[in-house]
Amino acid sequence: MQIVRHASSRRCGLSAPGLRLAAQWILILIPVLCCRATGPIAAQENAAPTQSQSAVSDDAFIDLSLLVAPTYPTGWPAPTFPPFHLQHDARIGALSPYNRDTLAIDENTGTQFDAPAHSVPPPDSKYPDAGSAGLVTGDRVPAWQLIGEACVVDCTDLCDAGAPGRSALVTRQRIEQWEKEHRALSTGDAVLFRSDYSDKYYRPMPKGVRFVAAPVDERAPAWPDPDPGCVAYLAGRRVMTLATDSPSMGPLPKEIAAETHLVGLRQGMCWVESGTNFGKLPAMGACFCLLPIRHVGGAGAETRALAITDPALARRLIAGARNRQVADLSVTLDEDLPCTWTGAAAGQHRPPYLRKVLISWEQSKGKSFAQTHYLDSQCGTHLVPGSFALPTQGFDRASYSPEVQGWLRDYESRFGACGASDQTTERVPLGQTCGEARVIDVRARRGTAASTRPSSPVIRVEDIEAFERARGALRAGDVVLFSCGWTDEYYKPLPAGDDCLAAPLSGRREGWPALGAEAVVYLAKKGIRCVGTDCPSLGGVDPREALMTYWALGSRGMVAVEFLTNLAEIAGRPAYFLFAATKIEGCHGGPGRAIAVY
Repeated sequence: MQIVRHASSRRCGLSAPGLRLAAQWILILIPVLCCRATGPIAAQENAAPTQSQSAVSDDAFIDLSLLVAPTYPTGWPAPTFPPFHLQHDARIGALSPYNRDTLAIDENTGTQFDAPAHSVPPPDSKYPDAGSAGLVTGDRVPAWQLIGEACVVDCTDLCDAGAPGRSALVTRQRIEQWEKEHRALSTGDAVLFRSDYSDKYYRPMPKGVRFVAAPVDERAPAWPDPDPGCVAYLAGRRVMTLATDSPSMGPLPKEIAAETHLVGLRQGMCWVESGTNFGKLPAMGACFCLLPIRHVGGAGAETRALAITDPALARRLIAGARNRQVADLSVTLDEDLPCTWTGAAAGQHRPPYLRKVLISWEQSKGKSFAQTHYLDSQCGTHLVPGSFALPTQGFDRASYSPEVQGWLRDYESRFGACGASDQTTERVPLGQTCGEARVIDVRARRGTAASTRPSSPVIRVEDIEAFERARGALRAGDVVLFSCGWTDEYYKPLPAGDDCLAAPLSGRREGWPALGAEAVVYLAKKGIRCVGTDCPSLGGVDPREALMTYWALGSRGMVAVEFLTNLAEIAGRPAYFLFAATKIEGCHGGPGRAIAVY
């Protein structure tokens, strides 16, 4: 297995905005700046969200991501790229109280993200196009570049306009015409090329052959996309983020595709490919967000792309991103980091995280680089949907092990009926995992676990009530994040990283603070739909108590985001939390990306 590591990143420049745009920024940023002032106003930092910051309707979140499933044309149709594979490792029953999955997935699967390192060789490689942008791998693209104002360029007239195997090209003139009709483009904008190509051709196989394979084989017109001159013009405008609803930002034939990629990526651009639903967005004003999995050294990543159309929230997020006030809250995935569940004893581990280079710089002669990954669906920063611990309707409870049946009786005597769920990852509304971040500091719980091992300190209702007395009541739609600094302290390369997961699970040290089921019930009554933690899990290391936590979450329609990091950056200040997992059909978890705009 060939591993490529990069040591540094390139900082992308920011061009000076026009006076009119600067004035708009000032009007938007005044409330934020006031919140950070000294004196009486500073108390607002820790206050509950105002009415204008309360929950936003799920309808305001537009999913721009394709569904990833084995029956769809999810990957690039070349022998180099293995097909996507979802394996159900465990099913709720006698052997496991959980549903667990393993993924084999590469960076070019479904809706995807290209970082500069996809096409720009690293500077020490001595290839002709090598440069510092080649050090900007997917995990090193700055978080502020993942958000921008969606500027939708209509290219629908170009769909199917090319000859077989060739693309109709989007030229600089089309961008200039858009600017005449709207405004000049600049840094902080995300330019979306809308052709409706994926909406039309992304279908289950065999119809799905029309999406990529047929154009590549010159049996059908290829997708429309920008030519190198168009991308160069946008780079000159210092636009750093692009998106297309076609399979690639590179138009066919492949020579034009390679040049288009190189022109933009060597300027530090990143972009989304295989988007969808661009027609649901206005020409400008929506907030575009891409949330790629944070693979170390990646040429890009599988991603979730979304847009937010609520005007007030969109303006707020766009302004924060323009001001680079975006915190990255996701751990990086690497083989020598403790990103995968090790279990309490031999044979109880989940599949390890593995990565392999599919196309090396040597193989491509300096033209392209790509990786694939093998990972547990709850590896690193990930989603926990209801179906992780809840069976589907009609499940025979007698098929649980006798031990788990006893735990279930105890749970239901305390918390009521345990529910059922078919909520896999792709069924979780985007609006459920996004909202005002309320960071509750539970560091004081560390060191308070029971004497028996393995065990975790319990986060209790009184911890939440104390936070509310100090910072204001929780409100429906808030995302409650429990912070104890666990990943900041222990998420380190192995063997030191054993303190993060392996040692607590085996009882060699105290576990991380875990959310008690009573606290889950309290949060549900407050209208909280999503909770998160900067620990490996919300359930802790005690198997019985952990299962009760997940039963309580799922039974009340709540989801969790686990394995966060860097929560201290947003604690005590108004911040909006954004998370989404890769859109995989039938998956009982899902790696994803979490960021926050403050």
